[in-house]
Amino acid sequence: MTAPRRIALIGNSLPRRCGIATFTTDLLRAISNSGPNLQACVVAMTDRDQTYDYPASVVLQIRDDNLQEYARAAASLNAGRFDVVCLQHEFGIFGGDAGAHILELLTRLTMPVVTTLHTVLASPSAIQRTVTERIVEASAKVVVMADKGRELLHCVYRVPHEKIEVIAHGIPDFPFVAPDTAKARLGFSGRSVILTFGLLSPSKGIEVMVDAMPSILKRQPDAVYVVLGATHPNLVRDQGEAYRESLTARVRELGVEDHVVFLNQFVDQATLLEFISMCDVYVTPYLNEAQMTSGTLAYSFGLRKPVVSTPYWHARELLADGRGILVSFGDAAGIGHEIAELLTDAPRRQAMRKRAYATSRSMTWERTAERYITTFEHARQGHRLKVIARAAPEAIAPLSPAGAPDMRLEHFLSMCDDTGLFQHAVHSVPDRAHGYCVDDNARALLLACALNEPGEQPLPEILTGCFAAFGQHAWNPDTRRFRNFMGFNRTWLEDRGSEDSHGRTLWALGGCARKDASASRRRWAATLFAEALPAAAAFRSPRAWAFTLLGLDAYCATAPDDLHAREIRHLLAGKLMSSLLSVETPDWVWFEEGLAYDNARLPQALVATGMATQTPSYVEAGLRSLRWLTTQQGATGHFRPVGTAGFGDRRKPPRAFDQQPLEATATIAACLTAWRADGDAEWKTLATKVFCWFLGSNDLSVALVDSETGSCRDGLHPDRANENCGGESVVSYLLAVADIRQLGRADVNPKNPVSLRAVGT
Repeated sequence: MTAPRRIALIGNSLPRRCGIATFTTDLLRAISNSGPNLQACVVAMTDRDQTYDYPASVVLQIRDDNLQEYARAAASLNAGRFDVVCLQHEFGIFGGDAGAHILELLTRLTMPVVTTLHTVLASPSAIQRTVTERIVEASAKVVVMADKGRELLHCVYRVPHEKIEVIAHGIPDFPFVAPDTAKARLGFSGRSVILTFGLLSPSKGIEVMVDAMPSILKRQPDAVYVVLGATHPNLVRDQGEAYRESLTARVRELGVEDHVVFLNQFVDQATLLEFISMCDVYVTPYLNEAQMTSGTLAYSFGLRKPVVSTPYWHARELLADGRGILVSFGDAAGIGHEIAELLTDAPRRQAMRKRAYATSRSMTWERTAERYITTFEHARQGHRLKVIARAAPEAIAPLSPAGAPDMRLEHFLSMCDDTGLFQHAVHSVPDRAHGYCVDDNARALLLACALNEPGEQPLPEILTGCFAAFGQHAWNPDTRRFRNFMGFNRTWLEDRGSEDSHGRTLWALGGCARKDASASRRRWAATLFAEALPAAAAFRSPRAWAFTLLGLDAYCATAPDDLHAREIRHLLAGKLMSSLLSVETPDWVWFEEGLAYDNARLPQALVATGMATQTPSYVEAGLRSLRWLTTQQGATGHFRPVGTAGFGDRRKPPRAFDQQPLEATATIAACLTAWRADGDAEWKTLATKVFCWFLGSNDLSVALVDSETGSCRDGLHPDRANENCGGESVVSYLLAVADIRQLGRADVNPKNPVSLRAVGT
């Protein structure tokens, strides 16, 4: 499985005051801290008429009642190339009937969704059931925080068990603080402290606990009940502070003003942890049995506090087996009795602390984040398989060479300016921020040469000249090397490029020297080729050897008397052969210990060199290694390029992703070179099969190309296509089109295949 790198959380976010906001913020922090390569952010739900000073981690906000903003958020997430979206769902934070607006977003996403359901209703209304079922349907995985949630999802909503993950509410990994130390800091020294924390609302049952205080004080006269938390903003909006005022009135009526403290404030995590540390007993007197999750219960439990609670679902599971005490809903006498018992029995409190601590170690935010990331990985794998299964009936028909698509250059032309071909695009729009490189402009010059073949429409002369000029300008006579990267301001970003970029430029120059329509430009290309060739003799990169050999194959056909070029061709072909023979085993027929990019160019270069120099051993070695490579890329029944995630793996099967167009192009060209060498029609069949990868015969059953414009997406991720259509990708696709179209115009069999019977003689 491929680990996700870009994760977006959708939910409320601090500084909005609610439990979902706190949970989302804590989960974001835990995921972000899980690894250096993880990037996580939040899409924040904003309630109507409110404005929040969100942190930088919030990259987008959605007004809960604005349906269009849900659709726009989906488009932004898709464009942002996120690997997974994690939705925090609670009734009341999304607009529409029962929060139905969120479906506008979920149904538009192209990446897998993992939904955390903070509430699962046992008796939903018709609309609540419909919305929940559609959210589950749109999700690759569903997370709940208690086994009761799993049971309800399966029994009430018919969700399969394998789609559900139970992941505990995270807790801080906070060191134990002696209660007396915290009490001294907070002004409660010498008191037995009972604590409830959370946004104040009638469902919290605070009045029940207030009614219990007289009975507690009879047995523990120093007891004080601290109610920490602001009134819920929605309650304040609708009723003001009427509920809080009713509680204070009840306190006065009972005469316990000195023993009940209301702290009307929304506190940060550090302050909350200090308050929990000081309490002797934590109490959650909630009135709603169906409460699936309580973050404050989890926090107090994790900080080793004795807990007395009503038996709502989360408390039932967490406090079972003596880890806490459960009391009936609304039972003031029962709560009073149990709290008084705990306050007067220190050994019992200590035993409860130990049991809570042992259980809570698996609930730390670090462990919770690990569970979520594993769930994200499974969701991505399942999402990819789901896409394949959904698209499977629309199998791609085999392509005949005569049925090759038209050469459409609209997107390619839009990616060029008077400097050259842009490297990257955002969707189909050239991305000037990344400028240009000689690699892509060399490929473009090769395309210009390919379009000089009979039956093709040549590129505009001004454009071919532009690519040639880029190569000329890339040449650095001081270093005797080609530079590679250029900024949009036409400033070179280096004095010399890589060996591979030098070799690829030599390849383009060789092709230009042989096939360019302009005699003057052919002479220019041959001259620059000869000047730049000597550097290749010292190269150590097998790909640089191969690219240079492909250039030599074309150049030597036009300059057969250049003895130095022939010497270097012999040298580089020998290096490739030596690499193959030194690394090759029966199970690993390759030139290197691992596979990387443009792999098929290595055997192609050997085959082409062998044919040109009449060296059958080169041809045989190239064919042998190419056959092995095709077995590594075709075990699934369709072409699967070597995935970038496996670049550098030593003697391991290729990774499936990410897949790049240039790998398909290289394999097509190598197969056609092999067909010209030995006349085996299977190479033609394989070339057309590989070409179908562009058209949708791939792991995701997704077409990468737009047949109307000739654009090509940058590749395949595990769960989606990369929507950007950069320079390398469009040239790779068009070169592949040119090869397939040339195949369609060729004879049934090549005219002069090399006889392999001469091998070894």
